[in-house]
Amino acid sequence: MGEAPEVFYINGFSKFEHEIETQQNHHVNDQNHDSSWYEEIIDEDLKWSFKLNSVLHKAISEYQDIALLDTKRFGKALVLDGKMQSAETDEFIYHECLIHPPLLCHPNPKTVFIMGGGEGSAAREALKHRSMVRVVMCDIDKEVVDFCRKYLIANKEAFSHKKLDLVINDAKAELEKRKEKFDIIVGDLADPLEDGPCYQLYTKSFYEKILKPKLNDNGIFVTQAGPAGIFTHKEVFTSIYNTVKQVFKYVIAYTTHVPSFADTWGWVMASDQPLSICADEMDRRIEARIDGELLYLNGAWFHSSTTMNKTVYQSLQNETHVYTEENARFIPGHGMAFHL
Repeated sequence: MGEAPEVFYINGFSKFEHEIETQQNHHVNDQNHDSSWYEEIIDEDLKWSFKLNSVLHKAISEYQDIALLDTKRFGKALVLDGKMQSAETDEFIYHECLIHPPLLCHPNPKTVFIMGGGEGSAAREALKHRSMVRVVMCDIDKEVVDFCRKYLIANKEAFSHKKLDLVINDAKAELEKRKEKFDIIVGDLADPLEDGPCYQLYTKSFYEKILKPKLNDNGIFVTQAGPAGIFTHKEVFTSIYNTVKQVFKYVIAYTTHVPSFADTWGWVMASDQPLSICADEMDRRIEARIDGELLYLNGAWFHSSTTMNKTVYQSLQNETHVYTEENARFIPGHGMAFHL
C-alpha cells in the first residue's frame, strides 16, 4: 500500500493551518506533493477534491481565510473562506459571463463600478471595451487585493491600467458616499456565507436604496448568483433572482458550467430599460467594441444560456423568498466570524 494522502480541509483550516509551512518548504515536484489534496466541502455529504502540486500561499485577513493553491488540473486557484473563487485554467468563463453581457447590452458603456473583484479579473475584462473611460474596483479586503496583485500574473496589466480606480472599502459605504452614477454596476462578490463579509450586498434594501440610485438612466446591474445546477439552484440562485426582480423592471438570469466550480453557475442581469439584443447584434458589438478575442462568449451562447431546464425554470418562476438582512439564504460553509 502507498503512503496515505494528505488532505487539506480549507473550510475552517482544520488541518491546513498546521500543514502549510511544511508544504511551502518542499519543491513542487517533491513526491510528497503527489499525495496532497485540497478538499472543498460542498455540503454535509459532498466534497470536491483537487490534487495539489503545492500550497503557494496562505493568509488570514480581517475578513476571510485566503489561500492560493497550485492544483494539477486547474493551475493556480484562489480560495476564500474555503470556497473556490477562480482557477487559472477556466476563470475566463466566469469573468466573461459576468462582465460582457451587461456591457454589450448597454448602448455605450463608459463607467463601471465593481463590487468586490479583488483578484482583478473582472476589471481586466471590463477594460477590454474601447468605450471604457473608468473602472472603479472596490474591494473590502486589502490583503486579498495585495495577494492577487503579487501572485496572479495574468492581471498585472489590469492592476496598473490608467483607467482603473482601485479602492479599498466596503462597497456599500463607497457607493453611499459617491456622488457620481455609473453605466454598469457589477457584483463580483463572494457567495453569501453565514458570517461571511458580504451577504448584505444581496439584499433588497441594498439594491433598492443604495445600488439602483447610483445607476445612470439606462444603467445595468449584474451580479454573480451562485450555484445554479439541478440540485443546487435553490440554495441562493433563485432567491437572488427573485430579490432583483423586486427592484428592477427587466431581469435576466443566465447560467453555464464552470469546471473548477464542479457545477453550473448563475448570473442575474437587470435594468429599468429593455435588455433584449439579438445574437447577431451581440456578435457585431463584440467585434466593434472589444480589444482582443473572447474565449467563451458569443451571441448564440448568450441566448442559449438564458434558457433553463424545466426544473430550474419552474423554481425561478415560483420563488417567493426575498433577501433581507434578517432573512437571508446561505451557501453551505462559514465566513471568518464563525472562527471568532
